[in-house]
Amino acid sequence: MPKEIVVIIGGPGTGKTTIIDELVNRGYCCYPEISREVTAEAKKQGIEQLFLENPLLFSELLLEGRKRQFRSALEEPHDLVFLDRGIPDVLAYMHYIGDAYPPFFDQACREHTYTRIFILPPWQEIYISDAERYENFEQAKLIYGHLTETYRGYGYDLIEVPKGSVDERIDFILSSLDQK
Repeated sequence: MPKEIVVIIGGPGTGKTTIIDELVNRGYCCYPEISREVTAEAKKQGIEQLFLENPLLFSELLLEGRKRQFRSALEEPHDLVFLDRGIPDVLAYMHYIGDAYPPFFDQACREHTYTRIFILPPWQEIYISDAERYENFEQAKLIYGHLTETYRGYGYDLIEVPKGSVDERIDFILSSLDQK
């Protein structure tokens, strides 16, 4: 069986991390979202919100981190690896804020391709804002649109995960992978 690198995407507050955490509990190989790490590291250096203060630097750090995750996923002994967000997320967020980016961002998306993309729709009932999630729910819906457009622009078919319990959402993802 060839290596499957599966990405779970969605706007802020859609349940990605909860799903990844439960997949880990079930024994699956998963890589976490790294934007909180980048934000926390910047705070240690006195930059309160790197994404807001220097979005291009923030995005470059995310891009490098996600490329590392992709390469690591390829080296995993597991046939199936889940990632919380992928490289095109970086471009989608840049599109959302209206910033330009160098051509190597696009090149990274073309050179690092994923097997399947599952997208979580905006879900106001579970949306929570916190110290690292500065977007409100309306902004989260806009980001969802940019994610959809960006991933489709790179030729991905997006599989929308229905709203439901964590177990129902994971069961949907796993059964979708079995139907391949």
